Amino acid sequence: MLGSTAFFWLLSPWFLQLWYWTTSAVLIFALVGLFRPFLTSNFAIAGIRHLGPTLTSILASTAPVFAAFFAIVILGETLTIPLAVGTVTIVLAIGLLARKGEAKSTWPIWALALPIGAAVLRALGHALTKLGLDIIPDPLFAGLVSYTVSLMIAFGSTLRGTKHTIVPHHWTPGLLWFFCGGVVNGISIWSLNTALNLGEVVKIIPIVALSPVFTLLLGLFVFRRETFTLRIVLALLLIVPGVALVASGN
Repeated sequence: MLGSTAFFWLLSPWFLQLWYWTTSAVLIFALVGLFRPFLTSNFAIAGIRHLGPTLTSILASTAPVFAAFFAIVILGETLTIPLAVGTVTIVLAIGLLARKGEAKSTWPIWALALPIGAAVLRALGHALTKLGLDIIPDPLFAGLVSYTVSLMIAFGSTLRGTKHTIVPHHWTPGLLWFFCGGVVNGISIWSLNTALNLGEVVKIIPIVALSPVFTLLLGLFVFRRETFTLRIVLALLLIVPGVALVASGN
């Protein structure tokens, strides 16, 4: 998060205009920063801890369903038959994941709420960001405000953390990788906000939902630490065409 915020501020001399701060878009972007990315990231990390990266990514890919709902409620978009069919398909996939028929399953059923909760908040953030971009069509400014607010919340949470909170007191190479990851994330948010500025929520967000495919491939061929069960593969095969229907539903 620090890397992303630093990325936006370093670029601010080339895009930031003072009159931006006098518009209502600032409040909208700041509202998004109250829960995204700090809260959504923590939900996602907790989901990875309990469910593993692949299952978490698959559940997180339900974001287009919630994005479609918020797009209808907040942005006034229309529910169509392909959108409804895609929504039902993805819900069926979630039900398939929720069934714990195998006795060897080790993750608690309540843990499913972590990535799904992250998906709901992330989808709400997309809709609100689109709303703010209608006022200030500057993707970098949207990221700057949201990430600055979220970084302040993260710092506050760290300072008020319990004795179990781990805070590094000296330099380690891992910190550099985290910072570089934050910069890459900042670039991705810039790209996503640019897409939201140019297009519609229900057509942009499903593209993000394809991340389980890349997670699966990385886990299988690069990290070689993932075990893919038939249930997860079937859920993935349901979710991918489901989000494709959602994408074509407008």
